[in-house]
Order: sequence, then C-alpha cells, then structure tokens
Amino acid sequence: MPTIMIYHDVKDTKHWLASPIRKQVLEPVGVTNIRTFTDPQNSNRVGLVMDVADMEKLMAFMQTKAAADAMASDGVLPETMTFLVQS
Repeated sequence: MPTIMIYHDVKDTKHWLASPIRKQVLEPVGVTNIRTFTDPQNSNRVGLVMDVADMEKLMAFMQTKAAADAMASDGVLPETMTFLVQS
C-alpha cells in the first residue's frame, strides 16, 4: 500500500484542519491513516500524508463532483495541489 503526500493551499487553515469532510470522502475510496500538516512559513499551505490502497481509484475519485464539492467546502485551492508518492 503506497504512502502519498499531497500539499496545496487553502483559504482558511483553521477551517481546513477542523473539517471532517476529507476523512468522510477519502476513507470510502480506500485511504487510511490520514495525517495533516501545516507550513510554518506559509500559513495557507497545508498537506496530507496518507496510505492509499488503490491509486487509480483515488485519482479517478479526484475527478468527480463529490471530490470537487469536498475541496470547495474545505477551502482547498485545487490548482495548487501536488501529489507525491513514496518511492
């Protein structure tokens, strides 16, 4: 099971950290062990590290309206999103 890191910018870091939505939408597509991070040098830059059972399933989900709605609710700026896979 690969571990991935995603980082991106958000509109409001406190709101993003408090939101239960990412867990609610990611766990059903096989994502576990979700950990959140913040950038001490850039208060609106955040990240996640998580274990992913099926990368193709996750990437397909990221193209759905449900993913877009979840990101919008959490204040994620999707154009800033970068995925890194553990090597």
